[in-house]
Amino acid sequence: MPLRLRPKPAEFHVYDTTLRDGSQQEGLNLSVTDKLTIAGYLDELGVSFIEGGWPGANPSDTSFFQAMAHGDLVLRNATLVAFGFTRRVGMRAADDPLTAALRDSGAPVACVVAKSHDRHVEQALRTTLAENLDMITDTVSHLRAEGQRVFVDCEHFFNGFLENRSYALECVAAAAGAGAEVVVLCDTNGGMLPPWVGEIVAEVSELGVQLGIHCHNDTGCAVANTLAAVDAGAMHVQGTVNGYGERTGNADLVSVVANLELKYGWPLLPAGALQEATRLAHAIAEVTNVPPSARQPYVGLSSFAHKAGLHASAIKVDPNLYQHIDPAVVGNDMRMLVSDMAGRANIQLKGEELGFDLSDRDLAARVTEKVKEAEAAGYTFEAADASFELLLRRELGDLPELFTVHSWRVFTQLTHDQQTDTECTVKITARGQSQRVVGEGNGPVNALDHALQLALAPAYPMIEKLTLVDYRVRILDQGHGTDATVRVLITTSDGRRGWTTVGVGQNIIEASWEALVESYVYGLLHTDARVAAQLASSPTAPAQPVPAGV
Repeated sequence: MPLRLRPKPAEFHVYDTTLRDGSQQEGLNLSVTDKLTIAGYLDELGVSFIEGGWPGANPSDTSFFQAMAHGDLVLRNATLVAFGFTRRVGMRAADDPLTAALRDSGAPVACVVAKSHDRHVEQALRTTLAENLDMITDTVSHLRAEGQRVFVDCEHFFNGFLENRSYALECVAAAAGAGAEVVVLCDTNGGMLPPWVGEIVAEVSELGVQLGIHCHNDTGCAVANTLAAVDAGAMHVQGTVNGYGERTGNADLVSVVANLELKYGWPLLPAGALQEATRLAHAIAEVTNVPPSARQPYVGLSSFAHKAGLHASAIKVDPNLYQHIDPAVVGNDMRMLVSDMAGRANIQLKGEELGFDLSDRDLAARVTEKVKEAEAAGYTFEAADASFELLLRRELGDLPELFTVHSWRVFTQLTHDQQTDTECTVKITARGQSQRVVGEGNGPVNALDHALQLALAPAYPMIEKLTLVDYRVRILDQGHGTDATVRVLITTSDGRRGWTTVGVGQNIIEASWEALVESYVYGLLHTDARVAAQLASSPTAPAQPVPAGV
């Protein structure tokens, strides 16, 4: 039965505040260059408005608007917005330097934040309710007269409405009456729930004013509250990419837009732009240096990841049986996780994802058993796709013996001046060349990595492009104390892509060595042209696992 949804309004705004409200997240600091880069990504996504920051309030935001005015970034889809406050108490808007900063920012739109909660007016602004209304009217009227479009953010609106309904409505009416194009109702404290938001927005909409919604996520309902406001009449949604923002963040704008486009059927972004959502959300995460959440709706790494064997069996019949959308419409991919919960269908689908034919039931069953045995010993393949591919290649006889490790050892000493000195000796044969090398490092794993690179470089010069970028250790059976089994995950990169391998052992150095060797084997398979040609030209004999030297 089709659900009844509100028809798309004739005008609808997707308003991004990542550069202003999002940057208030703890630990998130953006340079002017960062802001220009993110603004470019947001414009590529196709949002309607990009709030660049608060000109005049801090040097970074002021410099950003100057850079935009100088043409350092030309927006093709979005309109730039400057954010600021209503003029100060007892001052005319025309004389207020912060209002002047909005006026002179070069942004076609100004978004003015105004108090709409009576107690905030009296206790934070320390002025009268009437003066606050004059501040709203004067600021909006002045900016409109100077040629700017104006939006007004009614700060703390929902809490103010619940405590003094008539005054909150007066603030909305004052903003609209002075020429504000949109009045945005803000759940600044983030404490609202969807039914409350819907009821209040519906009542405010009776004023006949174009309304927007700005939600924080303190109840975990920011996206839901935003959609409730849209259902009640809002035609302007504010949010941040990846849900950035202070405390628990703002409404995740990508989730809001994806829901409106894919569930409501409202075309909001330029044609094809939603298919770039995953790439752009992750690109912005790289600039902010805030790791993206794997469980983020639509664009997270795990958004379409399946682990249970029951799911995999159904997905083989029809992927939509356990997915609410085709991941490709947001630029994401379905992923099959390989774990001790995996059934044969998981393994077959994961093999297909990696380019291997596991249609042979006996082969798939054998690989599945290998995976379950390894997982029981402490390995994890859902977090180490590269190690799973190597396991699969070994079982298929499709892994050439790229090098043989004859021996390795690590030596660490504390010198007389209390400095730690670590070196590793490795003996390896690769492409018929035997190497015995010594590598030094600031710790055992660093020394192992250095020695392995030195030993492999004569046979595989491109090995120098591979870099260890992440190293994680987990104790698996803590009750055993210092002799507990440990699992090591190593992430390696060739500068273009990264991959993760796993090692397990009762000795942390042993486990690290296993994961490190696996990482280089995988890297050579995928980045060395001669190895790739060898794999493509002829089938290889069943390969033995590379010795771990223990």
